[in-house]
Amino acid sequence: MKMLRIIPLCFVLFAMLSCRETSAIFSGDAVARVGRVVLTREEVAAALPKGVAAADSVALAEAYVEKWVVRRLKLQEAELMFSSTAADIDRMVEEYRQSLLIRKIEQYYLDTDKSAEISEEEVERYYKAHKGEFKLKSPVVKGYVVAVPEQYRRREWMLASMRSTKAGAFKDVEQVCLKNNFRLNKFEEWTDVNDFVGYLPLVRSQKYDALIGKREVQQIHHNHTYYYFRVTDVLGVGDTTPLFMVRDNILRILTTRRQGELIRRQEQRMLEDAVQNGHATMDL
Repeated sequence: MKMLRIIPLCFVLFAMLSCRETSAIFSGDAVARVGRVVLTREEVAAALPKGVAAADSVALAEAYVEKWVVRRLKLQEAELMFSSTAADIDRMVEEYRQSLLIRKIEQYYLDTDKSAEISEEEVERYYKAHKGEFKLKSPVVKGYVVAVPEQYRRREWMLASMRSTKAGAFKDVEQVCLKNNFRLNKFEEWTDVNDFVGYLPLVRSQKYDALIGKREVQQIHHNHTYYYFRVTDVLGVGDTTPLFMVRDNILRILTTRRQGELIRRQEQRMLEDAVQNGHATMDL
């Protein structure tokens, strides 16, 4: 603890030389010691980021020195407590080093072999062959939600246009929304029902079966606003999940499989070459 108490005194010089660069502040003498291991000011200076103001460099240096001392103390205590297992620790360190090197060479195989890439056609084939595995756990819908202020004088016309089967009728609604900055949310891709109703003034905990079961335009009046919405299509619980919703998952499956195959091919090639040229032998 005496050593720890004198550490701040090593930085009085830093404060006195606040106008000088960090490299000029530090010299080669020791600022901390744990046992026979010494930390020099030169080492602290090398560890600090370049271009830091002198005042900031003092704080950073103090933190670095304290962290260094604590780390050395932990190592010292660990060496005393676990000296009997030193051989096991060396073995684990070597195994970890080997694992890192093997992972690096395997990643090199993957990075340099374009056959590891998965095409969109492969994703679609996998999807078609495993449709039974992709089942919806909540409904998904297509449709739209339009929010119109209650004072808008052409509100009834908008409602009639949304109900119309005439070609281009909804395009007129879109133009009005764009012109008047009315909120229009179109869901042309399958969307989780909870995301759809999130644009409506509804209680999230309620059941939506009756709401999504209708195909006509529905409306809700809330807080001086009319919400017009229509569910144009629904996929229910247990139906097959659309491809775009599971594409990333399929891609991960295929990529993992392809990478495993590629690494096994490289291992087999390496083994055959080494045995053939006498670099490796196997006497089983």
